[in-house]
Amino acid sequence: MAFRSGFVAVLGKANVGKSTLVNALIGHKVSIVSPKPQTTRNQILGIDNGEDYQIVYIDTPGIHKLRNNLDRVMQQAIDTATVDVDLILYVLDGSKDFDDSDLKLLRKYASGDAPVFAVVNKVDLGTFETLYPRMNKLNEIAGIEQIFGVSARTGQNLDDLKKSILAKLTDNIEYFPRDVYNAQDIEFSLAELIREKILWLLNDEIPHGVGVEIESIEQDGKLARIAATIYCEKENHKHIIIGKSGAMLRKIGTECRLAMEKMLNSKVFLELFVKVKPNWRDRVKVA
Repeated sequence: MAFRSGFVAVLGKANVGKSTLVNALIGHKVSIVSPKPQTTRNQILGIDNGEDYQIVYIDTPGIHKLRNNLDRVMQQAIDTATVDVDLILYVLDGSKDFDDSDLKLLRKYASGDAPVFAVVNKVDLGTFETLYPRMNKLNEIAGIEQIFGVSARTGQNLDDLKKSILAKLTDNIEYFPRDVYNAQDIEFSLAELIREKILWLLNDEIPHGVGVEIESIEQDGKLARIAATIYCEKENHKHIIIGKSGAMLRKIGTECRLAMEKMLNSKVFLELFVKVKPNWRDRVKVA
């Protein structure tokens, strides 16, 4: 079969499993995941390299109401992701009823230039009795080319989804090197890694407003020295992140260091700092 390639935008509301789906389709972790909504804040390019294909997935932030500059930056990432793509995957949560806003968004994208697949994720959490009427609602929307019920967690129906994605790709250009599956720069990837560990370790204690900035990276042979700052919005959040006698920050640091050593294939010396920066999400620059 001739080589084929193209770009696929992955859209949907927060916490429907977009990043988990992209990671599962590629077979590598390119987007961080957590139990919290709006974990993804930027466009993440994940590259699936097969023997005769290259699929570039654009994982986007969850669609939600705009409250601050960070939200507006996230919305920009969604808007630009749909420009000149070969296919849009609109992901829905099959464990819940689809609300009117989901159906409205699907109609919007289905009336655009790019073909649209409706991908109902988390079908392993439902039954035929609950899923059938939900899926039937999607059949009533004109312009949706195909509807899939999948589970990114178990892999159910992902092979069929990928075959249909490949059938929509018409380019024969190798956009990225064959050994690359993540198009983000190293600073972005390291910052996201730290943010993911914080979200998992402090799922109940810390609101979603945590940012991470890589201050410096120095490579000296087989040792990487990395310094990063964790930003939070309140003083009590800082105390929670640091923990009693620094215990939580050490735990975050240890888990991050081990993951970074695997990512960089070198020993890592990691310094983490925690700073309070009220309303930092309103200070994010909008392009």
